[in-house]
Amino acid sequence: MADEKHAVADAEKRPPSSSNDGVQTPEHHENEDAHFAAERGHAATDQYGHSLVHFDPKAEAKLRRKIDLYIVPTVALLYLFCFIDRANIGNARLAGLEKDLNLKGYDYNFLLSVFYISYIVFEIPSNILCKWIGPGWYIPAISLGFGACSVATAFVTTKAQAAGVRFVLGLFEAGMLPGIAYYLSRWYRRSELTFRLALYIIMAPLAGAFGGLLASGILTLDKFGSLTSWRMIFAIEGVITVGLSIISFFTLTDRPATAKWLTQEERDLAIARVKSERVGQTKVLDTMDKKKVWLGIISPVTLSTSFIFLLNNITVQGLAFFAPTIVSTIYPTKTTVMKQLFTVPPYVVGGFFTLLVPFLCTRFDRRQIFIILACPLTMIGYIIFLGTSDSQARYAACFLVAASCFSLGAITNSQVSANVISDTARSSAIGLNVMMGNVGGLVSTWSFLPFDGPNYHIGNGLNLAASGTTFILATAIYFWMKMDNKKRDGRNVEEELAGLSQEEVEDLDWKHPGFRWHL
Repeated sequence: MADEKHAVADAEKRPPSSSNDGVQTPEHHENEDAHFAAERGHAATDQYGHSLVHFDPKAEAKLRRKIDLYIVPTVALLYLFCFIDRANIGNARLAGLEKDLNLKGYDYNFLLSVFYISYIVFEIPSNILCKWIGPGWYIPAISLGFGACSVATAFVTTKAQAAGVRFVLGLFEAGMLPGIAYYLSRWYRRSELTFRLALYIIMAPLAGAFGGLLASGILTLDKFGSLTSWRMIFAIEGVITVGLSIISFFTLTDRPATAKWLTQEERDLAIARVKSERVGQTKVLDTMDKKKVWLGIISPVTLSTSFIFLLNNITVQGLAFFAPTIVSTIYPTKTTVMKQLFTVPPYVVGGFFTLLVPFLCTRFDRRQIFIILACPLTMIGYIIFLGTSDSQARYAACFLVAASCFSLGAITNSQVSANVISDTARSSAIGLNVMMGNVGGLVSTWSFLPFDGPNYHIGNGLNLAASGTTFILATAIYFWMKMDNKKRDGRNVEEELAGLSQEEVEDLDWKHPGFRWHL
């Protein structure tokens, strides 16, 4: 409270600045204001959440393009190979992994599940560690770790060894999706974040297409050193990941304040504009606080959205299992390579909507309504799967499901990020969301089992139920947020904050009376 009052008072005392680098107020130009708002210990909003600084859209757009160029390509490329290193076990299976490791029955499903167990368990701790160490160092380090695991998989000779390596792989990869989402939240406004998340999350469906093509190319080689067949896939793709991770240690900037590729004015603007959306906060990067970690986890929006992501991931991962079966029934006489190629078009369509829908979220600064609107198409797709055995109709249903469900990865992570205030709460909220999403991934590995084929009524029924539940829950939380915002409008902010220290005000996070849920 005291810092906020000082910030307003000092802003009124300062004389007009002669520069014009990005922030404009009625009294003076923006350069001095942005620098002042960027300093630790000064608030960038009043106690109602209104920004104390107004920003020039042209200056922001120039800064945003620069951040897009320096940050997004690196994390997108790392996430592409993160997903390839996770999913290449499917390509190895086609190349003889099961036979060479003597896998029988549900052994392959077991290997998939082992990965998800460590992936889920270490999700939140990994993201908290990411904040503590700094994403500019942590993301390259875990990338190096899962690249090394991929190389190590090339040398396993038993199921136990493969399971051990997959467990460690899950440990390293656990921090990747939430870590990058948290990292980008340091650089982008609430409305900008969804589309930027989509720019790297789209690497997941692209990895499904690119990974298959890369594996096909690798298998044309006679050998890689002493390695042959499926072992070459793990080794070569792992070596590529290791190389990219080493480069990223030098190219990935930890935070705006340390970005050498930004001018001082741009660094101030980058910090001030993010802080201007965080009511009650005097710094963008706060110190680790157990109370804020807990508030990030127990936020009603975090809990509901993370459960939605769990349900969504059952569908996203389930489609990967079911699509090849559908293609096999349509084209039973085609070669294995051709069948793989026919699974690509639904992923291409899914990738397009993975960018389009988050772009609309960014354009309108709305996320919850797009979660709701995605559900009917998914439901229709699974109704078709259950209602007909016609292969062509089922193939068309794959496009409906891919178009509607792939974008929710970016939207849900952006939504939990938008509905907490502090940096600490954001790290735990995103960590929980991704953890719950991967619980859905674990469920999906046991949704389409051999005895239920070829129509998989249980798996498809589960996915229909998941999309229906998502629709009900997303709609309910939408109206709850609107109702709670109206209640908050009637609260006396000054009275509730009276007598609280600045630290106590910051610890309120989403319980701050001036905070409003972002739809």
